Amino acid sequence: MKRNLHLLLIDPQNDFCDVPAEYLMTDPVSRKVVAPALPVAGAHADMLRIAELIARAGAGLSDISITLDTHHRYDIAHPSFWMDADGKPVAPFTVISRQDVRDGRYLPRQPDSLVRTLAYLESLEANGRYQLMVWPVHCEIGSWGHNVHADVRAACASWEEGGSRIAMKLIKGSNPWTEHYSAVMAEVPDPQDPATQLNRSFIDRLASADRIYIAGEAGSHCVKATTEHIVEHFDRTQLSKLVLLSDCISPVAGFETQYGSFLSEMQRLGVQIATAAEVLPDLLANQAA
Repeated sequence: MKRNLHLLLIDPQNDFCDVPAEYLMTDPVSRKVVAPALPVAGAHADMLRIAELIARAGAGLSDISITLDTHHRYDIAHPSFWMDADGKPVAPFTVISRQDVRDGRYLPRQPDSLVRTLAYLESLEANGRYQLMVWPVHCEIGSWGHNVHADVRAACASWEEGGSRIAMKLIKGSNPWTEHYSAVMAEVPDPQDPATQLNRSFIDRLASADRIYIAGEAGSHCVKATTEHIVEHFDRTQLSKLVLLSDCISPVAGFETQYGSFLSEMQRLGVQIATAAEVLPDLLANQAA
């Protein structure tokens, strides 16, 4: 009997992949080569393994869901939102706390944004999951960096065409007032924006599967946050259905410790960890069923 096997690909996008030169493009306006904004070491190899798994045993997958980090250029986690005390730009990878803003060390460029910014930072820090990080502009809507890695896109397209089905795409991050690492819920949900609130229907869809394979980027942030939220909203007896594909996920440099702690905690709770090669027989068996 065929089982419901679901592959969840988290942010398999160009801006997160350390792709080689032949994968890059030249901007027809600036005439400059467009490079990934936030390349994660090992991500290109992760994407190749994911693509190979889909190509070899995709018929054994009942569903593929792809989350897409999706941002405007103006965003609370982008440099364009911020300035320092002298009105100068804030560099990417700057961590900003509520106290920094209260002390005037960093300020929103728009003065009328100050009250909302402080309220956001207070809620973010109270959650205790992340501090606000100013990232380089990444996964900007309409950009090359927002696109899915070419090999993964090709493998998913073949899967869709071969089975006359659709790989579900989930957009996250387009609200510029909250960080949205998790595909399930923003770090601070906006009560006026349902897209930032708990995606209960997606949780239920995952819960209906017999097994959920999780892969993508980055292990220290969006994979971590998404998986933690899924675990939080799954019945504890269902956690063994979750499988993190360890050789199809990589952490942001400097966050390896957080990623390692995340894996250990997930294992403690009953989430499985396996490689693409280790899950291949299950998919092939399901393909043949």
